Amino acid sequence: PTSRHRQRTTEGRSGRKEPMHFAGTVEIHAPRERVWDFLIDPTRVGACGPGVESVEVVDETHFKAKAKVSVGPVSARFSVNLEMGEQTPPDRAVIIARGQAPGTAVDATAEMRLTGGDGDGSPTVMDWTSEVNVSGSIASLGLRLLEGTANKMIGQTFDCIRAKLESNVESPSDDPALARP
Repeated sequence: PTSRHRQRTTEGRSGRKEPMHFAGTVEIHAPRERVWDFLIDPTRVGACGPGVESVEVVDETHFKAKAKVSVGPVSARFSVNLEMGEQTPPDRAVIIARGQAPGTAVDATAEMRLTGGDGDGSPTVMDWTSEVNVSGSIASLGLRLLEGTANKMIGQTFDCIRAKLESNVESPSDDPALARP
């Protein structure tokens, strides 16, 4: 299984930090439709997010999450509003997130594109990009620490997603309809 991601951050002319940019490719040995169905389900993806404590579906395109994130010596509990933006099933989706924690704010936009996985035995390839703006106390810890933590969390999330999708049987907790109350 292949998974790679990279980041790039630039400093604007005003000296103000520009958004952090992350991008990567994840190869998943599962049909594209199955990958798509998993990735647009906030409850299933949320179960793979490090520190995600809860996910609440508001409507078909909006949901809320609570997550605890630690960056170096600072921990924060975020309340995040997420919106599923543009979608071209089962090929492309955009998600927009705005999160708040005491003294910290995060705004992010992410896009994924799926190719392959068409039932011919080829894997589904997910190319993704994200742009993240962090401000406040966590941002003051420094770019290197932020990027290191983000890369670790990204890797953990995609490893979990890939493992769940590549297994032939997902556990009942992966399917909200089968989950126990």
